[in-house]
Amino acid sequence: MDRIQVAIIGSGNIGTDLMIKLLRHGRRLQIAALVGVDPESDGLARARRLGVETTHEGLDGLRAMPVYRDIGIVFDATSAGAHARHAAVLRADGKRVIDLTPAAIGPYAVPAVGLDPHLDAPNLNMVTCGGQATIPIVAAVSRVAPVRYAEIVASIASKSAGPGTRANIDEFTETTARALEIVGGAARGKAIIVLNPAEPPLMMRDTVYCLTEGGDPAAIRASIQRMVAAVAAYVPGYRLKQEVQFETLDAAACAAILRQPSAAPGLKVGVFLEVEGAGHYLPAYAGNLDIMTSAALAAAERMAERSHPANAEVA
Repeated sequence: MDRIQVAIIGSGNIGTDLMIKLLRHGRRLQIAALVGVDPESDGLARARRLGVETTHEGLDGLRAMPVYRDIGIVFDATSAGAHARHAAVLRADGKRVIDLTPAAIGPYAVPAVGLDPHLDAPNLNMVTCGGQATIPIVAAVSRVAPVRYAEIVASIASKSAGPGTRANIDEFTETTARALEIVGGAARGKAIIVLNPAEPPLMMRDTVYCLTEGGDPAAIRASIQRMVAAVAAYVPGYRLKQEVQFETLDAAACAAILRQPSAAPGLKVGVFLEVEGAGHYLPAYAGNLDIMTSAALAAAERMAERSHPANAEVA
């Protein structure tokens, strides 16, 4: 089987973890190059030890490499601002792009929720770590009950938040909130991220609250459980931390949440998640890294399968 050659721009935590996943688990994909801007970065050094070609001259350096002409997919694991510049160049060069920043230039890509219509897009946006963890849950609720409002809180260990994450806090909240609506199906979404400085570091935790227009708790719970299993198929450390919680709210409580003069009564659904990382590059507490790189790998494998349907039987 001819595997699609891929490159990663960004030799930080996310880019390095993704490189290791590609080396260990890539089926239809082969890592050809890791790109950075710091010649002393640990990611580039590790890539060289693993036999992966590298450059510390950014996208220009990648474009100058002989392997560039054969690369079919480029993962961008830099920052939202940098991706805006990279995307235009890569598109002009005919490269498919999977964006692991919150730039949101292309359609939102969540492997467990409606990815197939976007597999031919030139640029896929992986939303955010919090988005990958929580959007599937909102979508699961939306499938069985209209979601009037969805609010998520993503809590990650401070040690697992690199410079790119810290530089993109505003983009994180804005992109995740929009994706809760566009992909998750909520009428209105809100996202919050917490960098937890606790020592020892805590695993990624995500809290999801949905305000629905009624709905059957048993049907909502079953839909959520099916969705958790679907996400765990490509993020093994993804799980419910406790049972789904329900609370019936009167009209006044719903109006206060929605910030409206009046509202119909509703059902509040509380979902509490934990994401344990695979420990490929950072320790298990860095579930925020693992869910992003695992989702990006899953999306790229689906893109590769679409491009080479004869190889679809590869497990």
